[in-house]
Amino acid sequence: MEYTYIIIDSDATSNLQLQHHLEEYGEFICTAHAHNSADGLNSILKFNPSIVFINLNDSASEYFHMVLELHQYKKELPILIGISKGKQYAYEAIKNNFFDYWLMPYSEFDIRKSLLKLKKLMPKEAVSQTICLKSYKDYRYVDTDEILYLKADNNATDFILRDGSTISAFKTLKTFEETLPKNFIRIHQSYILNTKYVSRINYGKSICSLKQDNHQLPFSKSYKENIDDLKKLLSKSSIRTLN
Repeated sequence: MEYTYIIIDSDATSNLQLQHHLEEYGEFICTAHAHNSADGLNSILKFNPSIVFINLNDSASEYFHMVLELHQYKKELPILIGISKGKQYAYEAIKNNFFDYWLMPYSEFDIRKSLLKLKKLMPKEAVSQTICLKSYKDYRYVDTDEILYLKADNNATDFILRDGSTISAFKTLKTFEETLPKNFIRIHQSYILNTKYVSRINYGKSICSLKQDNHQLPFSKSYKENIDDLKKLLSKSSIRTLN
């Protein structure tokens, strides 16, 4: 099970130090970095993380205001963990329902205790990996791992599967974009792909290649941010080489 997190911190050094400490815990996945409260609010609303780490040394009052603003847009807030060089913001953090408050330099022992307490409080439930595709009175139940990509076809959507078959469902691509697991991303007005099968991103030709049968899907400028996030995600899980 995975816990996604965002770091809001304008200090690149402390940002990297925190991420280094969290790398020990494989189930904690970084989805974004933000450098101020405005970017932080946007990232939280966009990525819907499980946890948000906030360096309060930057501008504590702005971040506490950001937390209050979050209540306007979200029914449930992510777990909030404050970070600071001193205890001066601890009381305000408690008032704003922060889960924990970490002092810098980071203590490996304190981080371990906090994350174990967090996992006990918020156990992750298994997400269903099966999707029901309805066509008239025909109901098809498909394992999402078998889906390579989705293609819009007017008001219907074609599901292209690993075995080469295609299933059509009479719903728009937007409908499935909001219901599929997080490993499915929109890259074009007409395409959603399963990131598990991406083998290549060619920015020059604006094409994503898939491992299966060398499918090539175009991506558009309006979804380039999704492609950039995908590149970062794939880079983290790949072996680095020197060019």
